[in-house]
Amino acid sequence: MKAIIVFYDSLNRRYLPPYHPQCDTIAPNFCRLAEKSAMFCNSYVGSMPCMPARRELHTGRYNFLHREWGPLEPFDDSMPELLKESGIYTHLISDHLHYWEDGGADYHNRYSSWECVRGQEGDHWKGEVERPEIPPVVMVPQKQTGVGESGLWRYDWINRKYIAEKKDFPQTKCFDLGCEFIEKNKDADNWLLHLETFDPHEPFYVPQEYLDRYPEEYDGEHFDWPRGPLEQSEKEVAHCRRQYKALVSMCDDSLGRILDLMDRYDMWEDTMLIVGTDHGFMLGEHEYWGKNQMPYYNENANTPLFIWDPRSKVAGEKRNSLVQMIDWAPTLLGYFGLEVPKDMQGKDLEETIKNDKPVRRYGLYGVFSGHVNITDGKVTYMRAPLPEKTDEIYNYTLMPLHMNKRFTVKEMQTAVLAEPFSFTKNCRVLKIKGKDKYKVGRFGTRLYDVEKDPGQLNPLVDKELEERMTQALIQEMEKSDAPSEQYERLGLRNNSCAAVKENV
Repeated sequence: MKAIIVFYDSLNRRYLPPYHPQCDTIAPNFCRLAEKSAMFCNSYVGSMPCMPARRELHTGRYNFLHREWGPLEPFDDSMPELLKESGIYTHLISDHLHYWEDGGADYHNRYSSWECVRGQEGDHWKGEVERPEIPPVVMVPQKQTGVGESGLWRYDWINRKYIAEKKDFPQTKCFDLGCEFIEKNKDADNWLLHLETFDPHEPFYVPQEYLDRYPEEYDGEHFDWPRGPLEQSEKEVAHCRRQYKALVSMCDDSLGRILDLMDRYDMWEDTMLIVGTDHGFMLGEHEYWGKNQMPYYNENANTPLFIWDPRSKVAGEKRNSLVQMIDWAPTLLGYFGLEVPKDMQGKDLEETIKNDKPVRRYGLYGVFSGHVNITDGKVTYMRAPLPEKTDEIYNYTLMPLHMNKRFTVKEMQTAVLAEPFSFTKNCRVLKIKGKDKYKVGRFGTRLYDVEKDPGQLNPLVDKELEERMTQALIQEMEKSDAPSEQYERLGLRNNSCAAVKENV
């Protein structure tokens, strides 16, 4: 038995024809994939953004209630490592630069082997002392508030000097390596290939041949790296969306290379294929760009997911059951015949793929310090922190590392030892003061009927429905052994009828 994960970053399903046939993205291989797999309509993220989602891919547990961006913890169950320890060969190929920073530094070594490709985004790659000439830009803010010059500009514009032709692009190199691995190991048994590209993540830098598929007349400023509030003209918005679609088309071509190999070597008989993303991306919807400065609308939270399972051979069918990123690890472990660890919250999707059997009624999702969101696939409820409690949040960790730096001495001076959570395997953890990084509480609590209002344009005022979702939120947080201050922060303490763990 074999398995392949094809993993994208920031893939908005509304730009994929299988999900939105009315869109004009040129993506024939995603359409081809939809005919060869089960396509999930209610796939939701769990923890965002990049590395929190990947922690969930490994551990099958929510990350965002207890910790922000960071490495795998000593007590974490890692799906690739469990496979490796059971004799299943696991291989990671990625150009996702965050794997090689402080906050992702221990993920790749959970695999039997790994290969990295350099040059995406602001990867600190080529050593050039002189500051490059940077063209005028519409907006590339550094801070989450949407202001300030980005420190990534320098590295990105140096990197672009070395990425000129299609063959030079990190995505191309990743899929070159992925195809090489498949060609080399197609006759072997018991392996997992995790093939991951950073695309279509911003900046939307893409070979000219893909831009040529979307002709336009544009004479404005350079603009391929959007973030923050929407402040651009309609022409600038259309220009940036054009570049995103071009990058999605490149992702589609790369996907086609994998599908071609599976066809050529008849791998559909013994190879599971999972194709998905960590989250979506706002492209001006709700007056915002990106993924961090606003509530997690479904453009970010409701993700594309396709799974081919050679055991059931379900192809060309849609699945409506609510599934999440935390389900990937149990599904792969179950596929290879391994027991799912008790600390994993996710569920094996074998029966869901086969006959749309539900695995949960509700799913949580969010980002550390942001809204805590819950959905049943029909209704979404975004619970905002109380204004006076936005900074009442703590990291629980034994790995005090941020995205690309260590916790500061000042942060560590706040650390106390907390009693174990249900999933820390009797390990006490450090409780370290966090802060409200994203400032999304200003949007307030929101409730949407995503069946009747899929664009989430009209918040509901329905006290009975909100109370039902509030009680469901409490129950799901309790299942996750959420820290006590999370209830207080969200104004839920008085609503909870169950005892909540105290950490000291």
